[in-house]
Amino acid sequence: MATGPANSGKERGNLPPLELHVPEPHFRPGDPVDYSFLDIPPAGQLPRPDEGCDTRETHALCHGLIRVLGDDHRAVGAWDPKLDADTLRRMLRTMALTRAFDDRMYRGQRQGKTSFYMKCTGEEATSVASAFALDNDDMVFPSYRQQGILIARGYPLVEMVNQIYSNRADKLKGRQLPIMYSSKEHSFFSISGNLATQYPQAAGWAMASAIKGDTRIASAWIGEGSSAEGDAHAAFTFATVFNAPCVFNIVNNQWAISSFSGFAGGERATFAAKAIGYGIAGLRVDGNDALAVYAAARWAADRARANKGPTLIEHFTYRAEGHSTSDDPGAYRSAQERGEWPLGDPIMRLKQHLIALGEWSDAQHEAMDLDLAEQVKAATKEAEKNGVLGHGLHHPFHTMFEDVFEELPWNLEEQAEQAIRERRIKWPDWKES
Repeated sequence: MATGPANSGKERGNLPPLELHVPEPHFRPGDPVDYSFLDIPPAGQLPRPDEGCDTRETHALCHGLIRVLGDDHRAVGAWDPKLDADTLRRMLRTMALTRAFDDRMYRGQRQGKTSFYMKCTGEEATSVASAFALDNDDMVFPSYRQQGILIARGYPLVEMVNQIYSNRADKLKGRQLPIMYSSKEHSFFSISGNLATQYPQAAGWAMASAIKGDTRIASAWIGEGSSAEGDAHAAFTFATVFNAPCVFNIVNNQWAISSFSGFAGGERATFAAKAIGYGIAGLRVDGNDALAVYAAARWAADRARANKGPTLIEHFTYRAEGHSTSDDPGAYRSAQERGEWPLGDPIMRLKQHLIALGEWSDAQHEAMDLDLAEQVKAATKEAEKNGVLGHGLHHPFHTMFEDVFEELPWNLEEQAEQAIRERRIKWPDWKES
């Protein structure tokens, strides 16, 4: 009969006691900020392998940082996508429109017009530049900070505001948390509040596209904190095994809602390095450099479309503001972090690049910002005609029982009628909107 290892219970007086490591950020509120610990290579330094290369040729790119825009605001190196000035201006305008929309919706939440909002300030390039690199019918599986993709694909701002206000014109009928959009027509999969679910969904959709012999690929986004979820592991495994035409984007903005990236593994390795263990291609890109983001996203999309399999892209960026309107970042991070972030602001960097090319000016930029602010204001006013939070303008009560069954079962029909009767008894003046 086994009695266990022979050394069971042996004294180990010569060994130190075991300890756990608890990650700590470099700065807390009140601390001075020093980003000298970051290894930021010069722009244009990293090589660009062919899209059909063996995944091992991307290992160095998982630890480096793909950058295109130099300190002189010029595009350099093998990753320069060489975009024409018109495309660069459209990209700049879309990022600026996304920021203007965020600013207006943030104020609307503070005014009580909606319950919740999430801005993407400082991260606009990770969604907008990626959207420009994809085909418009490629299916995207966004997280809650990729509103720039929907804007880049021409989704009406009025419809976005209707959804945020959950009013009577909301196409999702008030069933989604504000900012969790969905548009089949724009190949924009429904945003989920359960984090990382979009990764296995994207992998499965991409597999289905390949099974059908289609040419559309999938691209999905999560934050670095969500990359620690089991859903990410499952998605990487399926995509690797079946060579799914999929792009996995990890937006490393340094912070989850209150914990820094170390809790998701960022102290030990880059997030792009996860690709190495799964045998898929990996890229780590300056997420505040719109040209670098475009180049990386286009590389990964071309690779997927050529049946060379999935790619993982880490967008190294910074969340400039709070996680959401319910978050106070001042409670857990230094107030100086945003101003000291060494990779700058994505909109300002693209603006300076266009100016350096002689294709833009400060006056044009100022005029554009004013025009976009008016555009967002007009869309907001139009949407407010359909109601805002607490004003009673919403979808008819009966719609809460719809869109699940092709024909509503008799028991649910009875419940719907009963609920309406009881509501009319309690509020005699109430009418369906």
